[in-house]
Amino acid sequence: MRLFQADLLRRQIEAVLAAWGLPEARRQLMSGLMIEADLRGIDSHGIGMLPHYETRRLAGQVFPAAEPTVETDLPAFCVIDAGHGLGHAPGALAMSMAIEKARTMGVGMGLVKRSNHYGAAGVYATMAAEQGLIGMSMTGTSQRSIVPTFAKEPMYSTNPIACAVPAGDRPPFVLDMATSTVAVGKLDIARRMGKPLPEGWALTADGGVETDAQAAFDARPRRMTPLGGDRERGSHKGYGLAIMVDILSSVLTGSWFGAHDLKTGKTGKHHMIGSFFLALDPDFFRDDGADFKTDMDSLIDTLKAVPPADPAKPVLVAGEPERIAREQRVVAGVPVSDTLLEELRRTSETSGAAFLLGN
Repeated sequence: MRLFQADLLRRQIEAVLAAWGLPEARRQLMSGLMIEADLRGIDSHGIGMLPHYETRRLAGQVFPAAEPTVETDLPAFCVIDAGHGLGHAPGALAMSMAIEKARTMGVGMGLVKRSNHYGAAGVYATMAAEQGLIGMSMTGTSQRSIVPTFAKEPMYSTNPIACAVPAGDRPPFVLDMATSTVAVGKLDIARRMGKPLPEGWALTADGGVETDAQAAFDARPRRMTPLGGDRERGSHKGYGLAIMVDILSSVLTGSWFGAHDLKTGKTGKHHMIGSFFLALDPDFFRDDGADFKTDMDSLIDTLKAVPPADPAKPVLVAGEPERIAREQRVVAGVPVSDTLLEELRRTSETSGAAFLLGN
């Protein structure tokens, strides 16, 4: 395991993106979104995704330099066609347009279709919170990896939900979660680190417990559990939340569900992912003269004042672990495993980019 400053990792990402043909503004946008995930401790969605993006590029599944286009632009919502490009640029565009619409209409919605993996959902929701609005983001996915409650085979994937809410003197509330027990990227991290999986993360083909990270990650299809793990621990809730995400992200946009066309049942080369973005201006919904952000401060203070079960582990609110990780990593650097470092070296070679992380 080695530590790298975020700026160097960002330059490595941009070197590969330049080799893929992305213009400078897009390179800066995408590398910024990816490194922000790493800084927040969301290692499953940062630079660690670059080798997987390269695999998909070489297979013709994704066109990294595709230019997102605005298909529909109405007062309260927009639809963006990603053109089979990576999801970061169209996602940021949809969220930015939703924010501007919310300033006028009180609510703004953005949809993206014909897209791919877009990184960490919370990064997009936070775009709204940073401008004093409530932001939400969720997305469909490119594979079948989560086994529904009572089922034997996977039908959908990790289907994340993110919600970011501004406060006044307190940091924003930022919920960023998969609707599965863990994200697929957590299997990838364990594989790279050579560590076993905790029981309950993944399943074998016969429904048993899988703790071999390499086997779980390499399985086709992967078999992971909904949030909750099993029915007794509430997996039906994680299952239900995941399908809600796919309804808003995939069905609403006419995109694919679990990597297949709902109308024909067929699969294809491209992933056809749909994503959902929402922005709310809280000032439109208050008629009592009170300030929303002040009330958010009170809510956060109330939660944090609850006596902890363990004095060494204070009560936290969503977003705090990521903020703590960011403060630490800005100074100490972002950890990169030896396995990931070698994968990044190969990615640089196959894409024709300079490798900047060597000795």
